[in-house]
Amino acid sequence: MTTIIERSSPMSEAPAPDLTALKARQHAAWSSGDYAVIGTTLQIVGERLAESMDLRAGQTVLDVAAGNGNVTLAAARRWCEVTCTDYVESLLASARRRAEAEGLHVQFKVADAENLPFPDASFDAVVSTFGAMFTPDHDRTAAELLRVTRPGGRIGLANWTPEGFIGQLFKTIGKYLPPPAGARSPAAWGTRSWLNSAFGAGAASVVAEPRHFVFRYRSPQHFLGLFREFYGPVLKTFEALDHAGQEALSRDIVELIERLNRSGDASMVVPSEYLEVVVTRR
Repeated sequence: MTTIIERSSPMSEAPAPDLTALKARQHAAWSSGDYAVIGTTLQIVGERLAESMDLRAGQTVLDVAAGNGNVTLAAARRWCEVTCTDYVESLLASARRRAEAEGLHVQFKVADAENLPFPDASFDAVVSTFGAMFTPDHDRTAAELLRVTRPGGRIGLANWTPEGFIGQLFKTIGKYLPPPAGARSPAAWGTRSWLNSAFGAGAASVVAEPRHFVFRYRSPQHFLGLFREFYGPVLKTFEALDHAGQEALSRDIVELIERLNRSGDASMVVPSEYLEVVVTRR
């Protein structure tokens, strides 16, 4: 029996994105503002992930795209031997100050998640909270996480889902500043289907559990003001818009918050779904 494989016309295929240009754009975004102002509020996510991974004293842990070091601190508090990495040096400086303030011993290294400067099977555990998901080349990043994890070791991730508040926030932003043609959504990392395709072949198991981080701010306007000033992707979007566009985006973000707000008063209490992922390396 002959099997006929239909191939789509090249004219119908999405154009391949310029990953180098996208990386430069993202680096500029994450280098702007001051992510630590936002990141420090997410500390509980790092603590939860450390517990879900059952991190043990003396284990070697690599934090990838660490930002201001939430999982780094959580692992170091459990007496792990932690290496904290990010490709934005100013973010590492923030993580270093936090570790020094607590008297925690951590190694810091500027490193690109898509090209980690470590030998194969170097670490007992590799972690990333809301970091690896934002790399331009998703497949290469997943392969690097697997490569540097020892057989039997674990990869722990926290990834925003497409349906959650932050996933919807990025969809809202995308209406005003669309991503480059062909670029993958970071929220793919918050789907079980992509996680299984990216890690399944190299994993003994992939466990993904839905969790919620609750954004607690003084008001929707307080959240918007801080994200507009300090959170790189939002800051850069507003910078790219004219006054009318900025006003429209502000209204859309506040309306999104108000739809999801469960505070019952003037403050903001908005749960945001994420997937907590633990991959056991084959």
